[in-house]
Amino acid sequence: MNNVEIKNIIKEADQLVTGAEIVAIIKRMAQEISVQLAESCPVVLCVMNGGLIFTGQLLTQLVFPLEVDYAHATRYGHELCGADLHWIVRPQLDLKGRTVLLVDDILDEGVTLAAIADYCRQQGAAHVYMAVLVEKLHQRKITVGMRADFTGIEVGDRFLFGYGLDYKGYWRNAPGIFAVK
Repeated sequence: MNNVEIKNIIKEADQLVTGAEIVAIIKRMAQEISVQLAESCPVVLCVMNGGLIFTGQLLTQLVFPLEVDYAHATRYGHELCGADLHWIVRPQLDLKGRTVLLVDDILDEGVTLAAIADYCRQQGAAHVYMAVLVEKLHQRKITVGMRADFTGIEVGDRFLFGYGLDYKGYWRNAPGIFAVK
């Protein structure tokens, strides 16, 4: 993609959620997470790269003891549709007996999140929770009825970018959630 094409993506997209709305959503989610996890001293596990922006902003709202780690597994790279899961970095902290909160930008089909959650359980995590900024509503989840424990917004089945979500590697930094036309 050239620079003009990249810039046109955002110009032509539909903005579904503004940056200000996302700030309020993250505050609400932090309150919900705090009620459930504040006493567990959890490991907050950022799912890279998409979860980076959301995790960073969520962490500043969680005012209880926790540890932070990350995992980097991908199915997409810069492509528009997923393939097999590829691990780039596995979590480094000891998860045995711990409560783990996986934080990612989106729950789409759930393949990546399910694989990371399974990995955490195999490492001995006592509880694994999922927090996602966006959950797509469709029938293609890896497990029927799969849901995140904490969800910011639910959207229809459109290709999204912004606030961590990317379009061919670009626009993770867009100040809201946008849908490609």
